[in-house]
Amino acid sequence: MLIGLTGGIASGKSTVASMLRAHGAVIIDADRLSREVVEPGTPALTSIRARFGESVITADGALDRQTLGTVVFGDADARRDLNAIVHPAVRDRAAKRIREIADADPRAVIVYDVPLLAESGMTDAFDLVVVADAPTTVRHERLVSLRGMTPEDATRRIASQASDDERRRIADVVIDTSGSLEKTRAEVDRLWQRISSENGR
Repeated sequence: MLIGLTGGIASGKSTVASMLRAHGAVIIDADRLSREVVEPGTPALTSIRARFGESVITADGALDRQTLGTVVFGDADARRDLNAIVHPAVRDRAAKRIREIADADPRAVIVYDVPLLAESGMTDAFDLVVVADAPTTVRHERLVSLRGMTPEDATRRIASQASDDERRRIADVVIDTSGSLEKTRAEVDRLWQRISSENGR
């Protein structure tokens, strides 16, 4: 069974993923894959160097994420070019991992943790789409108090992603993460019961 897990920045998505892992799900982290596909020697890094120049490459040949982020932030064309390089490589690596896991255990519950699922238009690839959901005000406060962002940066980061309504529209299940950990865990437990029933576990 393949589940897409998404949510806006600071929505508690990683917490939900951890709870599902504790139940026995296999987690594939799109953010981790996006780092792997641009490691030194990869075709994606070669393409990034060709498009954005040596300034985004560190002295030891790795991607300088901070510099690249500065280049693409606020530049829609640059961000589109970067996504056109990175996203297909991530999709290919994710598909390979999913095949490997399913081959090893056809009844595995695979959770693909992907922040930009609503933006990708790939919801049909999943048996179930789960959205970790918290109001914008809560996520803004988390970014400022827990991650040390300025209020302005937090506002920009939230605004750069799909809206809460857009994410809810693609959801089969919405997990409210605005309350206590115990409340979130209870919702994840109910979700796991549904998954187990549908998956014949």
